[in-house]
Amino acid sequence: MPPGPNSRYIFCRGFNDAHGRIALGEREPYRFRELPDTRKHTVTTGDSLFSLAGRYYGEMPRSSGFWWVIADFQPDPIIDATLELQIGRVIYVPATRVVTDVILAEARRRAVG
Repeated sequence: MPPGPNSRYIFCRGFNDAHGRIALGEREPYRFRELPDTRKHTVTTGDSLFSLAGRYYGEMPRSSGFWWVIADFQPDPIIDATLELQIGRVIYVPATRVVTDVILAEARRRAVG
C-alpha cells in the first residue's frame, strides 16, 4: 500500500534512474560513500528512519525530516521507508556536516541552476 496523503513518506514512490538504480524519488539521491565521519548504527527495537534522523541530526531544525538522507545513504538504498527496519541491520548515517555542506548545498545549487 502506498503512503497516505498526510504521510511523512508521501514521496516514497521508487524510481529507476538512467542506470537502472532505484531511488526514493526523481531527484538524484546522495548515495553511499565511505567517509571518515560516517556513523554506523545497529538497528534495535523501535528504530525507524524518522527516529534515527531525530537522534543523529537533533541539532538541526526539523531533524527527523532528514530521514530520507539516511535512506539514500545506504549501500543498498532503502526505497520503502514505511517498512520496519530489520533488527540487527547496520545503518550508515552521514555526518551532519555532510548533510548541511554537501547534500543540502547540492540541492540548493540544482534549484538555482
